[in-house]
Amino acid sequence: MRTPAPKNLYELYAKTRSEGFGPEVKKRILLGTYVLSSGFYDAYYMQAQKVRRVITEDYAKAFEECDVVAMPTLATPTPKVGKVFQDPMAMYLQDIYTVAVNLAGLPGLSLPVGKVGGLPAGLQLIGQPFAEQELFQVAAAAEKLAGMAA
Repeated sequence: MRTPAPKNLYELYAKTRSEGFGPEVKKRILLGTYVLSSGFYDAYYMQAQKVRRVITEDYAKAFEECDVVAMPTLATPTPKVGKVFQDPMAMYLQDIYTVAVNLAGLPGLSLPVGKVGGLPAGLQLIGQPFAEQELFQVAAAAEKLAGMAA
């Protein structure tokens, strides 16, 4: 997503980010920026870097045994559109399976593979570094097997 016809570089960044990011993404960016700029660098950032290293090493070990890691996209069945989580922690834990792939800097994708309770269910596929083409091939095969291919 990129804002059309910006007047300058600043407007390109400002409008693209304000138009392209939803409220939850904006909130997470603001919280992360606050933590890094409020004297929490050593307490949080350095610890997060250590966790990131452990996650990256765990995926490297997994890729010694397989080419692609498959897991659910969401921790629970897909919520209905407009459903508000009563528990904010439950809402944040909903996407817990998608966090590690981002921390490890690996290519990942999510695709629909069927329905649970009448709502879509997603499969997340995670590939090795720079193995996007292989990931796309596995995703195409998974879509075909699930009967979701176009």
